[in-house]
Amino acid sequence: MPMMPARVKYRKMQRGSRTGLAQGGATISFGEYALQSLDRAWLDTKQIEAARVAVTRYMKRRGKVWIRIFPQKSFTKKPLETRMGKGKGPVETWIAVIRPANIIFEVDGVPEAVARESMRLAATKLPIKTKFISRQKHA
Repeated sequence: MPMMPARVKYRKMQRGSRTGLAQGGATISFGEYALQSLDRAWLDTKQIEAARVAVTRYMKRRGKVWIRIFPQKSFTKKPLETRMGKGKGPVETWIAVIRPANIIFEVDGVPEAVARESMRLAATKLPIKTKFISRQKHA
């Protein structure tokens, strides 16, 4: 089951702006180590899930993982070979807006080497540049 909002008042959203730095969610709140974004992008549910699976697989059910982003923006797409007009297309997927400095994942309860490698594997699944940060160096 993909990540998506349980209920939204208006399903079809406008594209919005991706400019600026992350306002909230830019500091480590729960775990000891985290994966921080350095680029801006739209991450869809499949990309977030692939990265989450990579983290949990490598950690072998030790420690705890927090997903700090949530895809709450709908992404619509019109069918192929459709003429212009006739309204906005149906919802294709749900996306999370990622800005530089956003924390994407946090982990705790594992050694730094394990956390670093699991975050490296997660970063390969994402289409953005990221960096590994820890609470001691970050704070």
